[in-house]
Amino acid sequence: MLTDSLTNFRVTLASRPVGEPTEANFRIDRRPVPEIAEGEILLQVLYLSLDPYMRGRMDAAKSYAAPVAIGDVMEGGTVARILKSRNRSYTPGEIVLSHSGWQSYAVANGDGLRKLNPESAPISTALGVLGMPGFTAYAGLRNIGKPMAGETVVVAAASGAVGSAVGQIAKINGARAVGIAGGKEKCTFVLDELGFDAVIDHTKADFADALAASCSNGIDVYFENVGGPIWDAVFPLLNDFARVPVCGLIAHYNGEVSARPDRLTDVMRTILRKSLTIRGFIQREFADQRPEFYQEASKWIAEGRLKYREDIVDGLENAPRAFIGLLKGRNFGKLIVRVSE
Repeated sequence: MLTDSLTNFRVTLASRPVGEPTEANFRIDRRPVPEIAEGEILLQVLYLSLDPYMRGRMDAAKSYAAPVAIGDVMEGGTVARILKSRNRSYTPGEIVLSHSGWQSYAVANGDGLRKLNPESAPISTALGVLGMPGFTAYAGLRNIGKPMAGETVVVAAASGAVGSAVGQIAKINGARAVGIAGGKEKCTFVLDELGFDAVIDHTKADFADALAASCSNGIDVYFENVGGPIWDAVFPLLNDFARVPVCGLIAHYNGEVSARPDRLTDVMRTILRKSLTIRGFIQREFADQRPEFYQEASKWIAEGRLKYREDIVDGLENAPRAFIGLLKGRNFGKLIVRVSE
């Protein structure tokens, strides 16, 4: 039985990319929405989050999460409205944070949903500054970076959803925040709007020298989002006992820098000599800290100490193109697809 002949617009994985994804790796289809069973709810997706980690889910290689199967809906965090409910815990009209993926409707049993209050903050922020990206910044700094007053914290992709929060939270902790971003517009935003102490444009030929000049006392915390040439410029500047939370390696996701020289011996020697802490993490490791994050981040936003920017693309059909652009740094702020009004 179908639900009032509703049609589910879906974006599925058509093939696994070799190197950089293309639109041919995605397929758009339409399917009827089935009637929900007892205990289930029908979600209408309002907003879809696009994030770099999704590139890894397109590959079959072993990772911290299972890959998306060929033909399956691309996965992703969403904000959705409850359209119908046969679950006593949820009422039609409520807004929830879900993991419904790249589609316009989804059937769920209620597990893993979080109710949102549209009056406390724009609901799209549950996918950005008050969602997974914001919590990633919070958890990585709190548990691994541990910035102290007067220390220098450097973060790449500083105008993005995670990087922008990293620098601002570092400032809240009394540290000096140095951002790395690409292009004049993004650098101006990081410096003037977000209040970083300094920002370096990685597209400039003198990037490494400019970073060294801005970090004349070295780097105490480097929040790694990118890797590649940016890591090469940062690594020699790390102070003794520096901490490096490794959140992402977007420069490596498409394999562009796989042929780089093997520097493992030098890196390991430096880690030993400087007593460095380099630790990869997935934000869900620290899930028990989310309630405290929601409380503190909401307070910082209300006080104007934690600002954010969203880059909203209209239409699920435009998600593949927007995602490909995300991997090239074309977005400006947290990238979100508005699936329906």
